[in-house]
Amino acid sequence: MLHPAASADLDDLAAFLRTADLTVAALAEPAVRLWLERDEAGAVTATTGFELGADGEHALIRSVAVRPDLRGAGDGLRLARFALDRAADAGAREAWLFSRRSGGFWQKLGFGPTTTRALAAALPDAHQVELFRSTGQLDHEVAWRRPLPEPAPAPPRASFTA
Repeated sequence: MLHPAASADLDDLAAFLRTADLTVAALAEPAVRLWLERDEAGAVTATTGFELGADGEHALIRSVAVRPDLRGAGDGLRLARFALDRAADAGAREAWLFSRRSGGFWQKLGFGPTTTRALAAALPDAHQVELFRSTGQLDHEVAWRRPLPEPAPAPPRASFTA
């Protein structure tokens, strides 16, 4: 079962993400929201998350990973949908991500290709964007984007008059 990553989880989370060849930058930053699952022995088995942009309109989906021996059961799609739903709940209207290897997976979730320039313009202060700019990796990445659904309207309030 997914639970929000706490500061006590960060070392294990970072080690897990490194084995999945995913970025570990800024895991403890407030704009980065992460969740993880552990097995009975306490080992991390899956992660998901996003970084909400400063404007609140854009979210960078990141850290979606499943332990290799557990892949193929649909957990990746479940985790990605969870991150997309939480980003929409947080107010984001557009989801973005970097992925050089998993484009087909993301297309199943409605993502289409975009440019790294467009992603960087939408999320200029995202930690992963800043890292990729500073290392020159931004020009070698592949970017994806999709709109997020509007939040459901709040139920009407009952009004009482005396």
